[in-house]
Amino acid sequence: MPGKTALVTGATGLLGRQVVRAFERSNWNTKGTGYSRADGVSILKVDLVNAEEVATTLDNVKPQVVVHCAANRFPDKCDKDPEGTRAINVEATKSLASLCAARDIFLIYISTDYVFPGKPGDAPYEADAKPQPTNLYGQTKLDGEHVVLEEYKKAGKPGLGVVLRVPVLYGDAEMPAESAVNVLMDTVWKAQQDGTKIKMDHWAIRYPTNTEDVGRVCHDISAKYLGSDDRSKLLQILQFSSEDKCTKYEICQRFGEIMGLSIAAIEPNTEGNDPNASVQRPYDCHLSTKALKDLGVDVSTQDFTGWWRWNVKAFRK
Repeated sequence: MPGKTALVTGATGLLGRQVVRAFERSNWNTKGTGYSRADGVSILKVDLVNAEEVATTLDNVKPQVVVHCAANRFPDKCDKDPEGTRAINVEATKSLASLCAARDIFLIYISTDYVFPGKPGDAPYEADAKPQPTNLYGQTKLDGEHVVLEEYKKAGKPGLGVVLRVPVLYGDAEMPAESAVNVLMDTVWKAQQDGTKIKMDHWAIRYPTNTEDVGRVCHDISAKYLGSDDRSKLLQILQFSSEDKCTKYEICQRFGEIMGLSIAAIEPNTEGNDPNASVQRPYDCHLSTKALKDLGVDVSTQDFTGWWRWNVKAFRK
């Protein structure tokens, strides 16, 4: 789709970087916003809580599409800063949606599988399943979904703002801690030290999904919706996920196998949530991708083990 412009919030983050690259690969003029890591050229420094800064950026860049990746996305950090989390995950999202709707800009709001309770036997969740978050992070992301859809409804432009839910992500990271998956490679290395004992969750089921695939899907959704004669007939909540089912302990097992390292020092913990913990995590929030398939969007994903072998150059002869 030549001659189009995309703006990506949170473009210095794990997902945002790949969303920018996906649009660039399809010859879109692409700009990102960031804050602490913004360079002021390709990544514009924008405080998303400041509506005036956001409005000025939209008017200067004039995008047809905004992909809203910026968020406080770590459940434990959210719990320690509830006001700051609501400011970015909900209030800034509402303001952005209102400004985009007023300018006829298509908005993709990145949400999470944590909007669902993840009770045993419930998954997979369809896009229209009833959300019921188990922690503050999931609740603020759900509230963000509501404000996006409400702002576009108020503007009389349903279908111009959509939600895309994704699960735990992995991919090219500037530092392992950017991803709850990537950081487990560090854990496997730490387990090589003498006397080390590490407990690792072997209860919650995750579906690690590559950020490059999410970037591609964001582009494909944008092309599909911008090319539609009547977006109001298209779904407003979409979901994307790999089908790669594993616990964190099983991810460590895979990393050990890839690197040829023992994980004997990593002990599987099957106890589940500590009932006294402030952050309760779901058991299984597997997202159905049926809505995307019905749209004709490619939902294929990279092979987890294959990608990691390539990433760490652990090729077998």
